[in-house]
Amino acid sequence: MSTPDPDGLLAEQLLRFTRRVHRIQKRQLHQRELGVTPAQSRLLRTLAHYSAPPRMADLAERLEVVPRAVTTLVDGLEASGKVRRVPDPTNRRVIRIELTDDGRSILRELRDARRAAAEEILAPLTEEQRRVLGGLLDTLIDGTPSAEHGC
Repeated sequence: MSTPDPDGLLAEQLLRFTRRVHRIQKRQLHQRELGVTPAQSRLLRTLAHYSAPPRMADLAERLEVVPRAVTTLVDGLEASGKVRRVPDPTNRRVIRIELTDDGRSILRELRDARRAAAEEILAPLTEEQRRVLGGLLDTLIDGTPSAEHGC
């Protein structure tokens, strides 16, 4: 007879929750017909955090993927007019990636889609449960207890 593994159960719950979040976000993207994959939307969101157009290597590092993966994502986004490659003003061998106006517009719609997905996921929770969950997630993300949320 084996004893229950509470950490194993919690790990399974986290994986199932992550899959559910991914499915709901993917459905939101599909319903809005934005023409971007979840990976492309992540690249667009990351790109928006830069004050100046980054290099592909910068994006790969920030996304924690190999540069080839970024090239594939940028190729697709460039073909659909959401990003463009621009030369670096100080080094002609370097190419930088910038959002186009269409890319910025899609980014606003992506934010709305993510908000709608979050609302759907959090719908069963009370305000107090949401506050506690926020504190727990901060703790898991930062690796330290969050006094701000009372956890």
